[in-house]
Amino acid sequence: MGFLWHWLAPKVPLYADSSAVYLKDPEGEQAIGADGTFAILGAGAGLVVGAVAYWLSRRRQGGITVALGLAAGGLLGAFVAMWLGTALGPGGNVIATAKSVPAGQTFYGPLKLTAKGVLLTWPAFAMIALLALTALFTPKPQAPPVVWQTPAQDGPDTP
Repeated sequence: MGFLWHWLAPKVPLYADSSAVYLKDPEGEQAIGADGTFAILGAGAGLVVGAVAYWLSRRRQGGITVALGLAAGGLLGAFVAMWLGTALGPGGNVIATAKSVPAGQTFYGPLKLTAKGVLLTWPAFAMIALLALTALFTPKPQAPPVVWQTPAQDGPDTP
């Protein structure tokens, strides 16, 4: 997911003069687009991982351990994907990058996740997939048959 995020996320174009670094498109939505791309990829990864977890654990009646493992693993996977995507992108030192390109030349800022809440999309969608597949395809337990008996007839002769 980190590779896909690095590849698909929009890059933030910057330029610099001798005094400061500026956004090339001040009204651009590239930064929020990177967060949205991460959220969409996290949702897709969560749905796939949740479906695989259901399929692998359906015979053993997985229980709460599968759900806890999906939540923890999804959160860990999201953190690793964020780290990897950030590490693959341009360096975090924007000033050094600006000094290395000619004045007025466009360069790209570092890829970063500004809305940290999107880290929860992977585990949330994994849980949604697991719960939905469990509700749809797991056989329901059969209730024991109810045996109705008529009450014993007490007559007027009984003491």
